Amino acid sequence: MANGRTWLFCYFAVIAFLDGCGQSGPASDTQAPQTTPQVGTDVTTYKYDVMRTGQNLTESVLTPSNVAFKTFGKLRNLMVDGLVDAQPLYLANLTVGSAAHNVVFVATEGASVYAFDADSGAILWQVSLLGAGETTSESVGCAQGTPKIGITSTPVIDRTAGEHGTMFVIAMSEDALSNYHQRLHALDITTGLETAAGPVEIAATFGTTTFDPEYYTERAALLLNNGAIYTSWASHCDAAPYGGWIIALDESSLAITGALNVAQGASGSGFSSQGPSIWMSGGGPAADSANNVYVLTANGRFETALDTAGFPAGGDYGNSFVKIAPSGGSLAVSDYFTMFGEIAESAEDDDLGSGGVMLLPDMTDANGTVRRLAVGAGKDGSVYVVNRDDLGKFSSVGNNIWQQLSGVLPGGVYSTPAYFNRSVYYSATGGSLKAFSVTDGLLSSAAASQTSTQFIYPGTLPVVSANGAANGIVWAYENTSPAVLHAYAAANLANELYNSGQAPNGRDEFGVGNRFIVPVVADGKVFVATTNSVAVFGLLP
Repeated sequence: MANGRTWLFCYFAVIAFLDGCGQSGPASDTQAPQTTPQVGTDVTTYKYDVMRTGQNLTESVLTPSNVAFKTFGKLRNLMVDGLVDAQPLYLANLTVGSAAHNVVFVATEGASVYAFDADSGAILWQVSLLGAGETTSESVGCAQGTPKIGITSTPVIDRTAGEHGTMFVIAMSEDALSNYHQRLHALDITTGLETAAGPVEIAATFGTTTFDPEYYTERAALLLNNGAIYTSWASHCDAAPYGGWIIALDESSLAITGALNVAQGASGSGFSSQGPSIWMSGGGPAADSANNVYVLTANGRFETALDTAGFPAGGDYGNSFVKIAPSGGSLAVSDYFTMFGEIAESAEDDDLGSGGVMLLPDMTDANGTVRRLAVGAGKDGSVYVVNRDDLGKFSSVGNNIWQQLSGVLPGGVYSTPAYFNRSVYYSATGGSLKAFSVTDGLLSSAAASQTSTQFIYPGTLPVVSANGAANGIVWAYENTSPAVLHAYAAANLANELYNSGQAPNGRDEFGVGNRFIVPVVADGKVFVATTNSVAVFGLLP
């Protein structure tokens, strides 16, 4: 990755760095902000790293013994101007206005970005990404993005880019002539001001198709990898015309460096012939050490007639794992996997791409062979584990993949899983959060443990905090009114350590729930979004 101070650095340096990752404790609403924050954890991207594992292994403050309602709870609520659909980001010990701050960044559907002092709640800066005379986009006839569309996807930060560090963020807007705009902005993280490179309009052509900003929303999180910003695009309620765009831009110049439409032949309307889009319920494209990029696509067109290399003849990849190789200023599909029942599942709107992709750490199988695996699940409730060196392509008679757990997540998946200490944590709509143990590169056929709580739509999007391999806590968000933050022992999800409904007199209530919310855990605090705020939890004074 380009950012040497990202969380991923801390992940690989965890043994040496552990003593410096974390803070002595949180401040209350009435306490003065810390003026000299400790060097700590940076959360610069969706689910902490480009593999999207959802694990922070540098949390030395929060432990299973102190995350309990008597010692842990809501510290404050950071109010903003719209829905918070993007995951908050966090930087430790950032100099803003000549003083050091721990900073949480919040992007809203009001097309605003805020930088808050994480210890005091003070606003350090706030900017609007709307151009002169522009408004946020109306819902474009789709109830999925109401009442307005501004910033939906999780931004990404490179702390080493530009003079002070740069945040990259996509914002949608509408001008006075009802023209729609999708722009990539590059913001100085200490001021919120645009850098010299930004903003730029997203515009691309691939084959005979041209990207039209009106018909797309950037739902999936941004990916920063090897100096490139990857954007991926979803439709408004499957409203034609749309395709499956992945567009890469150079992080220094913001110039387009590659574009790919994985729905080249799609036309007309209807699930069987349109798309597929890439949305992953807010999950982000993942990247491996060789700079390959992975996405899950939604329902849509797929040609069961394959070319001589085994790829769909028309270039349409509905309901697929897609592996993308950047090379020579272009993007190309280098491998894929599509389930043998794709046509029927697409006709029923059974997205594989309702869930996000996660890459697993390299694992050794029972024969001593190193396996590089990826996992994904969608609306059909099955978990698919693929070999990243040979995804399996398509066969009309069965799925040629590493492992499949059929129907283990009934209700369907609208989330990206998390990984910690040889366990994969998954949730389905209307079901419990489940832990599948991993042995010899294979997931257990049934859950090793699960929560008693049943999570309503869209289920929950878990993350894990731990101090190396110790003190593992799984954090989960419940989309209710009021919303509920849960904490579970990572080794046994039946052991609930805390939930925000336990405290007396509604002390820890923090707002109305929202879809696809990922908790962010860093330096003794937990940040969780609502429809108009981000709540901050931590050890009570």
